[in-house]
Amino acid sequence: MKSAAVSTVYIIDDDHGMRQAVQDLVESVGLHAESFSTGEEFLRRQRSSEPSCLVLDVRLPQMSGLDFQRRLIELGAQIPIIFITAHGDVPMSVRALKSGAVEFLTKPFRDQDLLDAIQQALQRDRAEREQQTEAHELHRRYQALTAREREVMGLVVSGMLNKQIASEIGASEATVKIHRGNVMRKMQANH
Repeated sequence: MKSAAVSTVYIIDDDHGMRQAVQDLVESVGLHAESFSTGEEFLRRQRSSEPSCLVLDVRLPQMSGLDFQRRLIELGAQIPIIFITAHGDVPMSVRALKSGAVEFLTKPFRDQDLLDAIQQALQRDRAEREQQTEAHELHRRYQALTAREREVMGLVVSGMLNKQIASEIGASEATVKIHRGNVMRKMQANH
């Protein structure tokens, strides 16, 4: 039974035995796992809103794992990737890591190395989701500001004093203080 708070590890490998072995390993530590034989199958799947990562074989029949990584980037699908391969080389691993992969493991690898990489990837995804949530919340708060409050906020952020802002916008210093207070309250900024 999958708990709503359980992270998901997606596995893409054309070798059924390898997919099953990785899925069994992942599930043995209490994580949810779903496996696919192709990248296309994965793309058709609606991803969970919980933290997730992708364990991706480098060699796949229709599209290599590295090409699939590039396609995910082009689609704007942000998911941490751990590459696994029996046929890796240094240039291939460098390319994968430069494109944002968390890890590049050569088969056979130690189970613990894969589990450690998965934990690192899930932590990266959690942190990214938290940043996105904070950014959306700040944007929502900013949208609640009036045009004048946004103008005052921009001038405050640039380092101007209330007296300077009043002169800049053609208002009294008392009016600027009111707008500044509204900005601080609406943006939930600490005074």
